[in-house]
Amino acid sequence: MRHTLTKYISQAVLCGLALTGPIGCSDFLKEQAPSNLSPGTFYTIPDHAEAALAATYAGTRFMGGDAGIFSTNWQLLEALTGTSTTETAQNSDLNNLYGLVHDGNTAHVVNYWNGLYTLIANANLVIDRVPGITPMDAAQKAKILGEARFLRATAYFMAVRLWGDVPLITTPQSAASPDFLPARASQEDVYKLIVDDLTAAEGAGLAWMDVSGRANMAAVKTQLSKVYLTMAGFPLSKGATYYKLAADKALEVITYANANPSVINLFSTYEDIHRESTKNRVEHLYMIQYNTAVASNPMDNFYPNFKPVTYNGPGGTGSSVPTASFYASYEAGDLRAKDQAGYFYTTYYTNGNGAPFSLGAPYVFKHFNRTANGTSGVAGTRQNNLNVPQIRFAETLLIYAEAQNEVGGPNQAAYDAMKRIRDRATLTTPALGTFTQATFREAVWRERWHELCYEQLTWYDMIRLRKVYNEKTNGFDNFVGHVNLSSNRPLQEKHLLLPIPRQELLNNPNLKTQNPGYPGA
Repeated sequence: MRHTLTKYISQAVLCGLALTGPIGCSDFLKEQAPSNLSPGTFYTIPDHAEAALAATYAGTRFMGGDAGIFSTNWQLLEALTGTSTTETAQNSDLNNLYGLVHDGNTAHVVNYWNGLYTLIANANLVIDRVPGITPMDAAQKAKILGEARFLRATAYFMAVRLWGDVPLITTPQSAASPDFLPARASQEDVYKLIVDDLTAAEGAGLAWMDVSGRANMAAVKTQLSKVYLTMAGFPLSKGATYYKLAADKALEVITYANANPSVINLFSTYEDIHRESTKNRVEHLYMIQYNTAVASNPMDNFYPNFKPVTYNGPGGTGSSVPTASFYASYEAGDLRAKDQAGYFYTTYYTNGNGAPFSLGAPYVFKHFNRTANGTSGVAGTRQNNLNVPQIRFAETLLIYAEAQNEVGGPNQAAYDAMKRIRDRATLTTPALGTFTQATFREAVWRERWHELCYEQLTWYDMIRLRKVYNEKTNGFDNFVGHVNLSSNRPLQEKHLLLPIPRQELLNNPNLKTQNPGYPGA
């Protein structure tokens, strides 16, 4: 398999980061010219460790990378769900994802694989080289290593869910490495590393929250609870023991939040979820960092096609827009479906701040930046510095509600966790006594679909549950055979995994066979 090997860490890469830290771009590498640095000579002082970690964080932005005309990598995880569609149909790879006919040549699939393994490679360098830096404050070293292990675990957690058995690389690689062409490791082994990494990150002395955007205790614990929840379901099917682990770990975050509501909580309004001033705060436990000095927010393919909702006038691709059926599936009175008050908008202001006009259909508002694009009577800054949410406290609550219900049916604590989500949406929740374990299970699943939509999470729910929300019946279909209304195509068994990128199969004979159902190399 072809690895992206970090041989040189240049000043340009290390300075091009939105994360704050002790490194100044003008002077952090005074000892040697950047062109003379290699992993062997770079990791010598604490500032190098901070810079290398920052470069690793920068790698998380691969999801916002280009995937051809009118498309971005993150659309991989939206197009397959059936909850979105395209108004333009100009990108053949994206069209193939919508039509469920993607293969190992599909750009988004290839880019996700490459992006995740580049992130893993950079994290491996930090984990391998930082322990040898002396002198270095022990607490600083532990924190850096904990953050790197969180990032590596997160990358592997994505990879194992998308492809199943994947290469498990835990040390820096070179062409001389004995496992430079690795075989695929079992999902069990990959999950063991993920749990080990996140457990180590828990013990790394991280703060509960970090407004700079770095990994924190709340994010680590929620991620670990989600890993346990996934392991309880398909394909590992570890069941009750892991549901309890998931519930207990999520409850640790909820308990802290209840005692410190100004630190961790649900935002009082949905507007705060996509407001620049609330980045990395309160509900946002972990986000991918964006700043126009380095990279602007990459979610603009959610804009409607050629409608003047921003300072740019008529523009936008409309290549990821909600299906009418999904939008209509929200309960009557659900604030999340209200124009500009929730996660959608059906009207906006001409060129961002002019006369109001109808969009003629619902569009995703969850990632819309009023500060940058403008709002009623207020011109936009034209600088889209909005981050991309990865872990919200809303998901922590829903993980707990789902997992606790699986342990022993709905109890008051599980009910209260789900009810908090519905209360913010101004919905009435039936009394606890009206739910059975089965009906509460589906109630929580519905909240996941409606609360976490368009955050690149729904696909992962579909493959761990082997269930898909049916917008027409308000129930859940089996994954295999469910018809995505965005394309009127049924999901097949093979769609539970993505195809291995074709070039990887050609370059690495140890990967052996393609995932079932897809054309081979």
